[in-house]
Amino acid sequence: MVTVTEQNRQTTEKYDVIVVGGGSAGLSAGLVLGRARRRALVVDAGEPRNAPAAHMQGYLSRDGMPPAEFLAIGREEVASYGVELVHDRAVGVTRGDAQGGDFAVELAGGRTVRARRLIVTTGLKDELPEIPGVAERFGRDVVHCPFCHGWEVRDERFGVLASTPMSVHQALMVSGWSDDVTLFLHTVDEGELSDQDLRRLAAAGVKVVPGEVAGLVVEDDRITGVRLADGSVHERSVVFVAPRAVPRTGLLEQLGAELDETPFGAYPVVDPTGRTSVPGVWTAGNAMGFAEQVVHAVSGGYRAASAIVGELIMSDLDASLDDRGAGDQV
Repeated sequence: MVTVTEQNRQTTEKYDVIVVGGGSAGLSAGLVLGRARRRALVVDAGEPRNAPAAHMQGYLSRDGMPPAEFLAIGREEVASYGVELVHDRAVGVTRGDAQGGDFAVELAGGRTVRARRLIVTTGLKDELPEIPGVAERFGRDVVHCPFCHGWEVRDERFGVLASTPMSVHQALMVSGWSDDVTLFLHTVDEGELSDQDLRRLAAAGVKVVPGEVAGLVVEDDRITGVRLADGSVHERSVVFVAPRAVPRTGLLEQLGAELDETPFGAYPVVDPTGRTSVPGVWTAGNAMGFAEQVVHAVSGGYRAASAIVGELIMSDLDASLDDRGAGDQV
């Protein structure tokens, strides 16, 4: 990754655009900005959401590629267009004035950088159920998304670990990839399921097991069962969980961005290009929604960056016209 020299670390540098977050959304934005001949900086804390996964799926022409390889190639492409990439964390941001003036971004390494526009692609963090074995096997045989992992584990013996009554939806969805699905209610009371939930589960052939889950049974580095608190063990080879999504929206909140409360966390209110309620600030990827897959994040980064390029061009032209008009009046 391209890094800054120590002598420049304490200075304030000016960019057209700063992209905070160096995952798929941020790199996609950086690529567009570089190709548009804009001076851009991508700040990457190195914490991609899909780091636990060995491969990413569903991305045309890149299906099965390891996420780390995908990002490494992306960084090389972005840097080839003159975009600066720095491994650091943005810890603070301020805006020059209420009309959307320059943004000052403070980095953990001591560097302060400024830009005319800002793209926040800081993603989210998955908080997993505190059950022995879940975190250790997440991204392997503990998974959360059938579109990401369903093909690879098709026709296995699925267990779905309920965290809320909404886990019924997850159990019904994964039944499209296996005829052997068991929903473990864990801390969800059976009375919380609606009649329609129960009818759908029965129609899908999903077995419902009440009782708290105590842990996973692992043998020879693979899941073989789900153990309940009463000591009983149910044979399973794949477990689906629903992590609690914690959006990394701290910078957006510092700037006063409007957020929308959803069942999966609070996310910024945006227009179709990812523009937030704060003038000059865009977002993309999981910073704007729980279900943004890699392919969506790349698209979102592209949309945000191209919208900013167009806005900067028009803004500069208008400023030039204003200057000429002022000169004519002298």
